[in-house]
Amino acid sequence: MASKVSLVLRPVKSIVVRFCPFEPNVESTRKFLQRIYHKKIQATNTNCEVTADVRHDGSEPVVDVTFADGDRLIMKGAHLTAGEMLTALASRCNAKDLKEEQKSKKKNP
Repeated sequence: MASKVSLVLRPVKSIVVRFCPFEPNVESTRKFLQRIYHKKIQATNTNCEVTADVRHDGSEPVVDVTFADGDRLIMKGAHLTAGEMLTALASRCNAKDLKEEQKSKKKNP
């Protein structure tokens, strides 16, 4: 059964998904890419650039997320499920949204 993760890409600047399709450990990374491309998730930030970097070099699958504030989240897909990667990204996005809301409340009490 697929888990539902609420994902808002508002604080995300770009997502690069790198993988070699001929390696046996890329299934979760490909599923992550498929879910990120969903129109409902894409609608949460139309300025977020999602790039699929498909290589034929036997490299390890990696998801590299760059946030608007310059922070990065790098996930190695060989050892994670798609659900774990989505949950990690969602929790980081939610934390950044919460921090941004607190900053705006302090400026405008």
